[in-house]
Amino acid sequence: MVAVALATGLALAVSGCGDEGDATKDKPAASASNPKGSGNGKQPQTEAPTETLAVLKGQGGLELTVQSAKRDAGGFLTVTGKLSNTSDASVAVPAQVSGNETEIIKHGTSLGGATLVDSTGKKRYYTLRDTDGRPLTTSGLGLIAQGASTNVFMQFPAPPASTSEVSLQLPTFSPGTIKLS
Repeated sequence: MVAVALATGLALAVSGCGDEGDATKDKPAASASNPKGSGNGKQPQTEAPTETLAVLKGQGGLELTVQSAKRDAGGFLTVTGKLSNTSDASVAVPAQVSGNETEIIKHGTSLGGATLVDSTGKKRYYTLRDTDGRPLTTSGLGLIAQGASTNVFMQFPAPPASTSEVSLQLPTFSPGTIKLS
């Protein structure tokens, strides 16, 4: 049973951070803006525009840009975004973002200290953990180079369907209000 629970938790984590939607639906068709015969024959890589739900500012030029907060049928809420370094030098992600729970800290630097606050329902939601105590968030965070960013995710229990807005709080970052989908 433990193996099944662990496999289910990992599958949810992978599906939560890997859902990019239908790639063909979001990308425009090839156009004359890249004429044939120019360059090396490869299409330039462009990112599809993403919505910004909130920007949380942290220490040393770190910024967390929240791009989605989606509920799933299993009763979970997955928050995704980018952790960026806007400073002039490399910045270490502070250990405080992992929170202060011993079980989470022993698994390395992660976003395990994140919480969602539902002020209407007067509840606080903590990041989910697997059966080994690892947070269902991006982990292994270390140095972020100047101007670089990394994709991140956090998974929480989903607030009730009547809750449409929550505050995302991450230690050492300013809180941000996000709308739920």
